[in-house]
Amino acid sequence: MSNKVPSSFVLVVGLMLFALFFGAGNLIFPAGLGQAAGENMWFANAGFLVTGAGLPLLGILALGVSGKDDLQSLANRTHPIFGVVFTVILYLSIGPLFAIPRTGTVSFEMAIKPFLGDEISFLPLLIFTIIFFALTCYISINPSKMVDIIGKWLTPIMLVFILILMAFVVFKPMGAFQAPTEEYISNAFFTGFEQGYLTMDALAAFVFGIIVINAIRDKGITNKKQLLTLCMKSAFIAAGILALIYTGLSYLGATSVEEIGYADTGAQVLVQVSSHYFGPFGGVLLGFIVLLACLTTSVGLVTACASYFHKLMPSVSYKNLAIIFSVISAGFANFGLAQLISLSVPVLTAIYPLAIVLIVLTFTHSLFNGRSEVYQGSMLFTFIVSLFDGLSATPIDVSGVTNFFGEVLPLYGIGLGWIIPAIVGAVLGYIISLMRPKAPQK
Repeated sequence: MSNKVPSSFVLVVGLMLFALFFGAGNLIFPAGLGQAAGENMWFANAGFLVTGAGLPLLGILALGVSGKDDLQSLANRTHPIFGVVFTVILYLSIGPLFAIPRTGTVSFEMAIKPFLGDEISFLPLLIFTIIFFALTCYISINPSKMVDIIGKWLTPIMLVFILILMAFVVFKPMGAFQAPTEEYISNAFFTGFEQGYLTMDALAAFVFGIIVINAIRDKGITNKKQLLTLCMKSAFIAAGILALIYTGLSYLGATSVEEIGYADTGAQVLVQVSSHYFGPFGGVLLGFIVLLACLTTSVGLVTACASYFHKLMPSVSYKNLAIIFSVISAGFANFGLAQLISLSVPVLTAIYPLAIVLIVLTFTHSLFNGRSEVYQGSMLFTFIVSLFDGLSATPIDVSGVTNFFGEVLPLYGIGLGWIIPAIVGAVLGYIISLMRPKAPQK
């Protein structure tokens, strides 16, 4: 039996989901992409929207379709060991290795660094990150309403500020689009597609999706079809707002080069553009809002990671895990924003295709009767390609393998060489499954 749910509830859940996704990376990467893509910004932005907004939407829906209560249960369809390993890597990626440290570095870049001059030592970042993550740890261990209050009021304020800034950019642009940089001259769409990996939102969707589904269930919705419908509507609201913001920020970056030149990071682009339109006050206000927003995101991610690993390792207390993750995050944050982004690229390049394939297999689960061999074959073949793609972004020389892939795999030159192997692996897995007694669906 279905229950009548007011449209206002769907809107609230959609805005909540947007607030969960909208963090440090969602601000800085589109602005940087716009600067680099220049005249090819629209193509690059379209690719970015696929992975930055479309995939998170599909990730949310995949969880709803699966009926699973967490990512590990969903990944267990491949194999229990894979389920644990993939989930651990995902939580570490959106946690203490990349996403949590990024909240600290983006905060520093936008709220502190602009006031320190051009020549600064490592000390200000070190001091800032110690304070930032000490506060993160304290709030994570001692939950208070402060984070809820900040999250409730700050996201709308930041959104309004960004929308006003984008309106100035549209009606009074700083300059014309410039020629694209080397990586965006050809295949701008697919370069943008891979840049969308850096938001990590498709990975976070597996975590945030459960929050959305539980919020809908709390309204007494037990009918699966109705739950999926409400989940889809809420996810579309969040993805739509993300797409609008991404496009505006990409345009902002593309029109800024003539006036401010090329910046090292998207954070610097936003600070300089804000100061251009609103003076020093604009940069200060944006930095303050982003600082508090990043603190909220940091606390939420530390809480989520500590909760998962405490469930995985009950002998280690939640408090100790929160402390450990905060300390690790502070350490990684001191690599600096640009270096932190470059460190994340190999890992995200390796695991993002796995997340995409898992989403696709979840939607097609009933077509192959949930046979685990299909999951295993598809995931294995995908990983073989994506692993070497990731390694190619490191100092490790794997050119022999990647050159071979480039010769034999369609789409490899545009970063999608894993697609055909994923399909071949799924077909081989299905054939193998027909030779074995069928296991029950999971």
